[in-house]
Amino acid sequence: MASVSAKIISSTAAAVATATGGNTTTTRSSCLPVFRRGPATPLPLKLSRRRRHHVRHITNVFKTVESPAAPPTLDPVRQVQKPTILVSEKLGEAGLEVLREFGEVECSYDLSQEDLCKKISLCDALIVRSGTKVTRAVFEAAKGRLKVVGRAGVGIDNVDLQAATEFGCLVVNAPTANTIAAAEHGIALLAAMARNVAQADASMKAGKWQRNKYVGVSLVGKTLAVMGFGKVGSEVARRAKGLGMHVIAHDPYAPADRARAAGVDLVSFDLAISTADFISLHMPLTPTTKKIFNDETFAKVKKGVRIINVARGGVIDEDALVRALDSGAVAQAALDVFTEEPPPKDSKLVQHENVTVTPHLGASTKEAQEGVAIEIAEAVVGALRGELSATAVNAPMVPPEVISELSPYVVLAEKLGRLAVQLVAGGSGIKSVKVVYKTARDPDDLDTRLLRAMVTKGIIEPISSSFINLVNADFTAKQKGLRISEERVSIDSSPENPVESIQVQISNVDSKFASAVSENEYISIEGKVKDGIPRLTCVGSFSVDVSLEGNLILCRQVDQPGMIGRVGNILGECNVNVSFMSVGRTVKRTRAIMAIGVDEEPDKDTLKKIGEVPAIEEFVFLKL
Repeated sequence: MASVSAKIISSTAAAVATATGGNTTTTRSSCLPVFRRGPATPLPLKLSRRRRHHVRHITNVFKTVESPAAPPTLDPVRQVQKPTILVSEKLGEAGLEVLREFGEVECSYDLSQEDLCKKISLCDALIVRSGTKVTRAVFEAAKGRLKVVGRAGVGIDNVDLQAATEFGCLVVNAPTANTIAAAEHGIALLAAMARNVAQADASMKAGKWQRNKYVGVSLVGKTLAVMGFGKVGSEVARRAKGLGMHVIAHDPYAPADRARAAGVDLVSFDLAISTADFISLHMPLTPTTKKIFNDETFAKVKKGVRIINVARGGVIDEDALVRALDSGAVAQAALDVFTEEPPPKDSKLVQHENVTVTPHLGASTKEAQEGVAIEIAEAVVGALRGELSATAVNAPMVPPEVISELSPYVVLAEKLGRLAVQLVAGGSGIKSVKVVYKTARDPDDLDTRLLRAMVTKGIIEPISSSFINLVNADFTAKQKGLRISEERVSIDSSPENPVESIQVQISNVDSKFASAVSENEYISIEGKVKDGIPRLTCVGSFSVDVSLEGNLILCRQVDQPGMIGRVGNILGECNVNVSFMSVGRTVKRTRAIMAIGVDEEPDKDTLKKIGEVPAIEEFVFLKL
């Protein structure tokens, strides 16, 4: 019988700082620091032999690598070599001043890839905007000297994060300085669209006087739906309230109390789009949100709705928006961002008379540009000093031997996080998550920082473009108001395996799948690693045993013969391949949970057929 003792493990940012050489702590309990934009990058857990040596740099990203070709520049006071910082695109003077106080700054704009590769081996840091492509070839040409890449802005699609990680180079961005500028531009487009400012201006410049044609609509008393209640979305909401609008919002991570304090009601996605007179988009572009505004969505909106987008172009299916504008489902649109930038000159969307467009001007104010320059300069200088950056977006600094041992558990932790967040019903907001580890290891022999970071990654990244890793997990979670605590349960077993099982608990939320709620009224899922493969072993109080790969269907059913065959036949008839199946029950011939792994994503009709099976009481489809 296992002897159980619980120990709360802290998750403060101070514990994270031990990665650079501080003392390890064994007690952690935290309010974890979350949101931002861009594609997720997997941790480099399995490296080729040719690249394995690069992982050593992860434990000391800031180690100086001498280059014989680079003449040393000494600080006359400290008599140490000053770092060289290459700025490849225009940066505000305030930011350049911060950089010059710390190192030697070279501004070389419009570099070709070949020229950049020639220069980079003499540089300790590189600062770019969106125009410079920092490819694997650049990191290879740096020969280990490049220690930090700073992106002056939010998105980092132009930086090869995987290569940066392999070569021990930290990547940081500047995600906050543009907030007010973007919010103000959203409000400017809202007002301009409502009063036909752009169209009336063009008409007058064409020599016309068409007062009757450009009658607008009032904003006061209208409902604005803010889709994404993060930094920019909340600032837009504040300003819209000042215009006399009623504001609602949809964001699965926004704390309800913070929204209430701003006088904003948090609602479901469908309720937001079906009741709003205006919809302002502030969500990141992720696989979940890509083209989330499509034909199906526009069929649900309140007829004559007006849409503003200063977030990411890809969240709207632009062809579908044109159809919605032509049909009158959408009365007008005001767009600052597009799927392809710049958009084609013959774009039907850009040329549509009911669309107001600007060329991605959300961050284009003098104040915002200076703010970005200072923010990225301070992040780069901090990184060169060896400080952990809150805006780091690539791999955690964990010794390779720890990464190697925890590799399958890292995958398990992330997938449990992804499953758990998909079980949460929209509108309630996630505030508290507990991660429980069952282990025979002593606290000093088990470093769970990486596992906690991966649970956080799994919970946040499916509906956010945040880059979650050991460096920024705590900071990111705290920004989202997400409290993540850890508990260690000691068991009597062999300490050969670092962890016996990982359990993820989400409290104070509604669940899409009631059977995942434990007796203590929190969503609970648990998993183990068996033969190196992550497996789901428990959902709520039901035991299951399924591999965490592909996609998963969970069904709660009356425990009776023939159920596996009935559901399997439905999937087979719809050409959906079943990879595995497991049934867990509490009492014989009462209720059971059937977990079905499928290779393909079933369409809505297939899922509907499963739900219509009389003995099935509830079901949910989950993406892994």
